[in-house]
Amino acid sequence: MRLYDTASQAVIPFEPPLDRPVLMYTCGITPYDATHLGHASTFLLYDVLIRRLIDIGHEVRCVRNVTDIDDPLFAKARQLGVHYLDLAAGEEARFKRDMEALNVLPCYSEPRASSAIPDIRGFIGMVLDRGHAYVAGGSVYFDVSSFPKFGSVSHYDEATMLDYAAQRGGKLDDPNKRNPLDFVLWHPSAPDEPAWETMWGPGRPGWHIECSALALRELGTTIDLHGGGADLIFPHHECERAQSEAATGEPFVRHWMHAPLISKDGEKMSKSLGNLVFIDRLRTEWDPRAIRMGITAHHYRTPWSWSDELMPRATERLARWLAADGTSAPALLATVRAALDDDLDTPRAFAAIDAAAARGEGVGDAARLLGVAL
Repeated sequence: MRLYDTASQAVIPFEPPLDRPVLMYTCGITPYDATHLGHASTFLLYDVLIRRLIDIGHEVRCVRNVTDIDDPLFAKARQLGVHYLDLAAGEEARFKRDMEALNVLPCYSEPRASSAIPDIRGFIGMVLDRGHAYVAGGSVYFDVSSFPKFGSVSHYDEATMLDYAAQRGGKLDDPNKRNPLDFVLWHPSAPDEPAWETMWGPGRPGWHIECSALALRELGTTIDLHGGGADLIFPHHECERAQSEAATGEPFVRHWMHAPLISKDGEKMSKSLGNLVFIDRLRTEWDPRAIRMGITAHHYRTPWSWSDELMPRATERLARWLAADGTSAPALLATVRAALDDDLDTPRAFAAIDAAAARGEGVGDAARLLGVAL
């Protein structure tokens, strides 16, 4: 199998050993709203990968966290006048229903950030002890100048990093920072936010430290593959890598994999623009198998745009596959496997199944490799 590695900026072999589980971490949801198309595209990507790894013979331990300590969740809870954990529980349950409907395999573990406060405190202590962080104004900051490899996941220049940090909660004008790109590991809570005691003062963890602590606790110091949406490359994954390697002294991730952003009407889908397509609404009108097919038919490294024609086309394709359900020929299975092993080329896999269905051959086994149960 060969997959694109974000840090290497190249398609390289992905060959975890067969004598132990594949260790995989994918950044999960912040549970303050419904599952949208971007979420589904990301998690379906990793589901197809996991299915192929299992097909090869691997055991896969995929950890997908729930970020239930984060600014957007607290802001939405304030807006609705509800407790943040009640909001999180409801949205997490809705997300799970969507994932089950889309036939996404259950994860090995789905830990909440709130479960990791002791781990986070210990992790921050490790980073401080190794000289990679400093305490200022009741907060603990990671010192990016202490980590020469900072920037080697994203390969962004400083101006781009500053721009993305400003867009994604980096608070560049924080007077306690030595460098605008330094990022918070621990900081004081607002009066209506949860707070935990530490030797640096009461407060709550920063966003990035939560995933590092959970990955270390659930999978160990080095994981085979780390995934998420492309919007997480910087600052989230860049910061995760820096603080994890600063804490343990070991490589954090062997392979970085990212899903593209999806657009609608020429604009990136985002909550701020109000142009999201929600999975639970799609499920009221369309077969979840067609939804899965409509999404996974796109190559994971090619940004694509939602259109109203996508679901009718996917529904027609599902009907053709259903009409050809049955045992797949070895040649079709070999073609689909080869496509998936070639940087997860799902469009080529779909085309092979389409051709077999058009010839009247059975496609059921091949469809199941893509997570489509006919």
